[in-house]
Amino acid sequence: MLARRITAQTNARTAWMVIALCMALTLGAVGRGAAQAQDEAGFQNFLASLRQRAESSGRSPAAIEAVFSGLTLNARVIELDRAQPGADPNAPPPLFDPYRRTHVDAQRISRGRAVFAEQRAALARVERDTGVPGPILIAIWGHETSYGAVTGSFDIPRALASLAYEGRRRELFSGELLAAVDMVARGVPRDQLRGSWAGAMGNPQFLPSVYLRVARDGDGDGRADIWSNGADTLASIGNYFVDAGWRAGEPWGLAVSVPEALDRQMLASRIVSPRCPRVFARHSQWRTMAEWRALGLAPQSRPWPDDHVLATLLEPDGPGKTAYLLTGNYRVILDYNCSNFYALSVGLLADAVGS
Repeated sequence: MLARRITAQTNARTAWMVIALCMALTLGAVGRGAAQAQDEAGFQNFLASLRQRAESSGRSPAAIEAVFSGLTLNARVIELDRAQPGADPNAPPPLFDPYRRTHVDAQRISRGRAVFAEQRAALARVERDTGVPGPILIAIWGHETSYGAVTGSFDIPRALASLAYEGRRRELFSGELLAAVDMVARGVPRDQLRGSWAGAMGNPQFLPSVYLRVARDGDGDGRADIWSNGADTLASIGNYFVDAGWRAGEPWGLAVSVPEALDRQMLASRIVSPRCPRVFARHSQWRTMAEWRALGLAPQSRPWPDDHVLATLLEPDGPGKTAYLLTGNYRVILDYNCSNFYALSVGLLADAVGS
């Protein structure tokens, strides 16, 4: 009898626990649904004001309708943006060599050489017109989208509108959404506006404003198709580099060995960059190649550039490891993506593809 009573009480408690859990889940779902509805309502209000801004600026009504029609909030885009890791200013910098091994790997080099051969005629035209070496163009394409294999599937206007609504970089993403309207007005099909969650598109991963500024027709068909046309992709990357100040005939940099006795404190830069300060803080003062040679540095694989070429020293993995002398053209690569690891890998991949 006692056992039956205990079992009955236990079953009753279990039943009540199940009921309470179901109620909590139901109330949670209701709460989330209400919050989502509130977010969507706020998003639509924000979108209406942004659309009015587009209309008052005199943009094409047809392009505005094509871009704004049917947009809804993409919560996933906001989640991805908020999940971006922040740099810990007190943490030691990671090592470059593991990054290099995964980004300048045999497969990327092999595919880059194949694309280089496929696009040889287009590369020759771009190099003639811009002065940017073909291997650099190929290396950017390879790093950004694995030569077009991974370009992103997010609807760009929806992603940009969601990021603008989120508010942390509202003006930036609002401006990019309006630039997407201008792209459609220029003749880019609305359904071609697909790319990464952060709004970058096509083989070179251009934001809409970048597309409007530097995208170029590389094969003479009257379109700047950075999504499926290799010639247009390469011409557009080349024009980006010209716009950022590429100097024809100057290398991006070179790997060097550094003598142990080098006075690094004497060479430390005292300048604080207003852009990407943590990236540029790792660079030394500028010296000519002749001055670096006099200090005992020695190239590891390529000959010295002209004596007058200026360069900074970067030792990404610390003293005793491979170091790099980096020219002004390296800074142009940083303009594409302000990361030393990215820019070094682009340069090294370009060297491997062109060898």
